[in-house]
Amino acid sequence: MALRLRVDPIACAGHGLCADLLAECVELDEWGFPVVYRDVPRGLEAEARRAVRACPTLALSLVPAAGRQRPPASGSQKARHRE
Repeated sequence: MALRLRVDPIACAGHGLCADLLAECVELDEWGFPVVYRDVPRGLEAEARRAVRACPTLALSLVPAAGRQRPPASGSQKARHRE
């Protein structure tokens, strides 16, 4: 299963460890904050997990690449039908 890094922009303090440990997937913007630009390539899953564990603010996580969709809003169609 393909994996993707997810960055919590509120928790991130811009230390840049993720880009140091996984430059194949993460670049830093002009302020030093990570930008994830691709899924984790096969063979680099262990390095991605290490980058997640090394994040000092716990702002980095791994998610399935296909599971990047946002959950439905609280006022979704399904919730409206129950009213």
